[in-house]
This record gives sequence, structure tokens and C-alpha cells, in this order.
Amino acid sequence: MSAMPPSILALLSDLEGAVANLKDTWRPEDPAYIADVYRQTMTSLSYAYFAYFHADAEHPDWAPLWNPVYTLQPNPDDIYVQSPISGRYSYRVSGNRGTCRILSFTSQKAASGTVDEMPHPNGHNELDTNDLNIPLGADFEILFSAEKPDGYTGHWGRIDPEATYMYLRYRSYDWLNEVDPVLSIECLDAVPSKPRLSPEQIADRIREMAKFPRRKTDLYYAMQNGVKERVGFNVFEPVRYPGALVKQTYWPACFQFAADEALIIETELPEVRPYWNIQLNDPYFNALEYVYRLSSTNGHFAKTCSDGRFRAVIALEDPGVPNWLDPAGYTEGGIYGRWYECDTEPVPTIKRVKLAELRDHLPADTPFVTTEERRRELADRVRACQRRRRW
Repeated sequence: MSAMPPSILALLSDLEGAVANLKDTWRPEDPAYIADVYRQTMTSLSYAYFAYFHADAEHPDWAPLWNPVYTLQPNPDDIYVQSPISGRYSYRVSGNRGTCRILSFTSQKAASGTVDEMPHPNGHNELDTNDLNIPLGADFEILFSAEKPDGYTGHWGRIDPEATYMYLRYRSYDWLNEVDPVLSIECLDAVPSKPRLSPEQIADRIREMAKFPRRKTDLYYAMQNGVKERVGFNVFEPVRYPGALVKQTYWPACFQFAADEALIIETELPEVRPYWNIQLNDPYFNALEYVYRLSSTNGHFAKTCSDGRFRAVIALEDPGVPNWLDPAGYTEGGIYGRWYECDTEPVPTIKRVKLAELRDHLPADTPFVTTEERRRELADRVRACQRRRRW
């Protein structure tokens, strides 16, 4: 048995790689940016424990993914969980479907943050329970394997022979009243008991944990910076990503405004719109606080204007209008919207105006939202979000 390092810090030296990526942020010398990147490094490190120690492919178990740490700008309407898997094995996922809008499974060769270079392609295989016609609230089971067994007639999902990882998302519109699924995952092959890890294995996994934050920023700073470099601030750039949620078009933007200003987001709404939303992110591709801040909305909560259009306002102070998107103290950051299975995919616009002149740029019949109404709106949101299991 080899000797362990005299200090755990020796195993965590690669954390500095994430801090070095400050050079790729919008303001590398800004003390607030430096502090935010330190915090982001800790959020990624905290999630990395689950990635490396919680379960393994022979002994799978769901673990929290992005929601508790807000990294990788998780959709506030989605709960994400993950488990290690292997394309060598077969798995049974069973439980109750719940009544949320979407329950989808995605398997990949590698999870972001676990390798220096992501595989291309990454072996994305997505399965949506809606496509399997599994009714809301129904009990079900799905067999996942690289090959479908001869004669098997039940629900089946393919995983890549090189798969190492599965994540699932369950998406809710009405956070308080829709019911999230309850699921288990089991390896169906004969495997040994889950072992005690050796000192060498523990040390190796801690070293991998320390690399994780840098690997994440390598990927996602580039994604956020790419939007700014191509279209600048306050312009949406629609995109559809291959692999996961192929039915969905995203509309990202990078926002920027001054403390005495506001941004008005305006768009037509598709006639057929099973799901849509919009959320605010920080400048480092993390979701903003969305339990105690109104930093997102969706087609259930959003208020439409009398002309049928959707308008939202980003401002540091409550502007007293519907659809306030609270940037949680940031005057620059990211925006992500989503059209899911909509019949049209309009591109929203962003208008930068003085906060004091905001109502001059909104329809004359835009309602006033009182302080008490806003307090109730936020209180309802806190209760609804906390009742979903995010970890």
C-alpha cells in the first residue's frame, strides 16, 4: 500500500486550473469576477464528489447533478439527476412517471468535466417517456442496454456500448402542483458487492475531482463567450444542439445594462407551445439564484400582454410590472430561452432603456404590480421550488 500525501492539498493542486481560466472571463482583473470564479470552483468541486464517489456502473444510484450548485446553467424548471453506467451491462429503471411535462433519459460516453476532451460524437442516446406513451402518473419500467434482447417486448432504451454515464431530467411547468417522478436504477448483471475503496483509489478520485472545475470552465466559458463574440450584447442567437433534447431550440444572449437602466425582452409566442421558458445566468454560465429570486419564468407563470406578445423586464430594482426577471445584482450575464416542440420559433428582441422611462416603452395598459403582489409571487415561488427534490 503506497503512502498517502501528507496533506490533502497536495491532491487538490489542480483546482488552480479553474482559477487560471479567469483569463477567459469578461473581466479577469475585477475582484468581483475573481471571487465569483473562486465560488464557481467550489460549486463544481462539491458536485464532483457525487461524480467520483457516490456510485459506480456496477452499483448505480441517482445522484444530484446541476441544480444544487447551479453550475452549467440548469433550467430552473428541470430537475437533473445522474448515475454511472456501462455499455457492458443492462439496467432496469422503474418507478412512477409522475405528472411533470417531460421525463427524459440521456446516456453518453463521457460526462462533461470528467475528461479533458469530450468525445465527438459523445454517444448521445435520448429517450423521452412521452414518446413511449407512458401515461402521466403511471408505474413503468424501462430496460436499458446496448442491444435489445431477442423477444423482448417491454419498454427499451439503447445505450452506447461505450457509455459511462446516464442523466435524466424531469421538467415541470407548474412547480407546486405537478408531481415529480420516483425512480430507481438497477444493474441486472451479476456483479460483486460494492467494495471498500483502496487508499490509491481514493487519492486518484480526489485528484480527478480537483481537475473537474477546470474541465467545466474549459467547455462552458467558451460557449458563453462564443455568443458574445458572434453577436455582442443584448442580441439573441438561436441554436439547436445535437444529442439531448433534439426537439428543443435554445435562444441564448449575453445581457448588459447600467444600474439606472432596464432591458425589455419582447417576442411573439408560437400558436402551439407545449413548453417555453426564459432564465438569467451569471457571466460564467451558471444559473442565477432562482429559489429566492425571480430570475426565470415559463409558459405557466408568465403573463402575456393584451396584444398576445410576451414582454419581460430585466432590472436591478423591481420595476413594478409583470414578468420581472431579477438579475440578482448582476448588470451583465447570460440569458437562455427555450422553445420546445413549438410550431414556430420566433427570435425575441432586447431593448435597453432608462429605468425611469420604462413605461414609455411598454404598452399603455401594462398592469402595475404592487409590492405586496410581488411579495406573494416570490413567496409562492419559494414554497413551490423547495417542494421539488433537487438533491
